[in-house]
Amino acid sequence: MLKGKTAIVTGGSRGIGAAIAEKLASLGANVAVICAGNRAAAEAVCERCAQAYGVQARAYVCNVASFAETKETVAAIKADFGTVQILVNNAGITRDGLLAMMSESAFDDVVDTNLKGAFHMIRHCAAMFLRSREGCIINISSVSGLMGNAGQCNYAASKAGLIGLTKSVAKELAPKGIRCNAIAPGFIRTDMTGDQENNPLLAMIPLGRMGRAEDVAQAAAYLACAQYVTGEVLRVDGGIAM
Repeated sequence: MLKGKTAIVTGGSRGIGAAIAEKLASLGANVAVICAGNRAAAEAVCERCAQAYGVQARAYVCNVASFAETKETVAAIKADFGTVQILVNNAGITRDGLLAMMSESAFDDVVDTNLKGAFHMIRHCAAMFLRSREGCIINISSVSGLMGNAGQCNYAASKAGLIGLTKSVAKELAPKGIRCNAIAPGFIRTDMTGDQENNPLLAMIPLGRMGRAEDVAQAAAYLACAQYVTGEVLRVDGGIAM
């Protein structure tokens, strides 16, 4: 279904990003896996993609919060793969804390990675998309960006900003055949979320359980293939944000 396409997945060395990279590879896409520092983990994801599905897969280390580093990394990916058709902005961090005690750096670091990082990647991939009049951008937001969450004003702001970015990019680039959508995961069991079994918010999930990284990956695969969907925010949250 995606044979011959190339996908970039940021934050692709583990969790949701790794699941998305492997899911897109299973549909035939070549994958460029970007990680912040754990090259060995990113290369392991690439090895699984290449061995299981016979696609090309390469790992890259990049701080997506840096305009210069993302520009260099996208140029390297273009040199290695020729072009890119799919961009998944999944890289994200948390620096949770109550607003009254949150440091400026804790706010800035989260916004710079989660929101500006997505802008940087879109900005540097845009020329390839515009040249071929084809592109699919998938931004991984969060239900925190829809609902807010106490102790996460920085994270919620960054993820709400991603939704605004998604809709603006979708409107701007749609005439060129480029789609941009967002996924808003709920409570997904990953290394980043940790043990949430005692979180009182679990009782608010209509489906009664935490999600899996594979649930988000399925949504990303749908959006990668859905040629008449753009500007959408697809919740993968068990119904918590209904």
